[in-house]
Amino acid sequence: MFIPEADLHLSTMDKLKNLQKNKLFVQIIWFGLTLFPVAREVMQHTAANTHYNDYIIYKHTFLNLTQQHSLFGPQPEYYFDLNHYGPTFSLIIAAFTFLPDGIAVLLWVTFISWMLYWAVMKMPFRENQRLAILLISAATIMCSAQNNQVNPLIAALIILSFIFIRKKQDFWAALMIVLGTAIKLYGIVGLAFFFFSENKLKLILGMLFWSVVLFALPMIFSSPAYIIKTYHDWYPDLAEKNADNLTSNRTYICVMGMISRIFNYQHLQTLFVLIPAMLLFALSYIRTRCYQTLQYQLLIVASCLIFTVIFSSGSEPPTYIIATIGIGIWFMNLSRKPTAFEIFLLIFALLVTNAPSDVFPKYLRDKYVMPYKLMALPSFIIWLKIIYETVTRKFEPAVEITRN
Repeated sequence: MFIPEADLHLSTMDKLKNLQKNKLFVQIIWFGLTLFPVAREVMQHTAANTHYNDYIIYKHTFLNLTQQHSLFGPQPEYYFDLNHYGPTFSLIIAAFTFLPDGIAVLLWVTFISWMLYWAVMKMPFRENQRLAILLISAATIMCSAQNNQVNPLIAALIILSFIFIRKKQDFWAALMIVLGTAIKLYGIVGLAFFFFSENKLKLILGMLFWSVVLFALPMIFSSPAYIIKTYHDWYPDLAEKNADNLTSNRTYICVMGMISRIFNYQHLQTLFVLIPAMLLFALSYIRTRCYQTLQYQLLIVASCLIFTVIFSSGSEPPTYIIATIGIGIWFMNLSRKPTAFEIFLLIFALLVTNAPSDVFPKYLRDKYVMPYKLMALPSFIIWLKIIYETVTRKFEPAVEITRN
């Protein structure tokens, strides 16, 4: 396991040592908050015929695949809204479709929550720091689980792509990147870790191999012609979804949405914000000598996770589980005692990012935070600070810690 040398003597992080003794407590919080809202929804479904809609959508991606029906068309007899996931995702959900819906949805959210838990626990931090990252994200995992969404899995795949590259297992890192992209385009940000690879050719060839495999695999359950047509139909579906996001009250919780709502600029072009953001992100890579420095790499991981959410027009409250994991990684990666401003940013992020919960004042949520898309604000400020740190921070050398 690798950790920053300065972190070995960091008193602030040492104060978290009790978390290591309470790993079971953190697990109960993490999985309890995952399962509680879903279990309640399952019981309400049994008692009052309510609907865990997103899971039903996911389930029908596999059923439609096997029956060669369109993955993107409406099916109001089963669910409202539309599916926007590709053929590869149908294979991920396949095993759950053969179970009763109530049991399946519980197992589904447990699976994706466990994947993210496992990925975080593989991060190159001390165990108490990993547990702290999970606690920072605990309220957001509940929001994501309540909506049965796939975002924890996407966050896990992005993190695992970094972990496998660090372990020089580029073939498996390639699978994480390709799989994440095939499920939801967010996964493509795993390419940001390309420069950390010591065998870039192996990583490239691995991505080509897995792209072919994941493209062909759904054909076993359908047909080549159907899969080709489905991919052909996927782009216009995503384009239409993006257009709908721009006027949606539920989505567009991003920097573009925030600017559009605050300044009442209804026709803001996404590229006017996205291009400067990508240039700022690229600025992080000017320090080529830091590419193999762990603290620098962890800043890039945090930046990727936050960037993915705050510059996506499709972001909604459950999506922010990806960003809060990034915020946790940033805070745990500080190589000194955090400043008052950094502590404020963390608290600010925890409060505003979880504004949809009942804990946040309803008046502020309904009057300001949600209409003006202010959930994106603390993550955006932290992301800018991360960019600043990647350019200016003095990184400590890393040492290897061996644990029996």
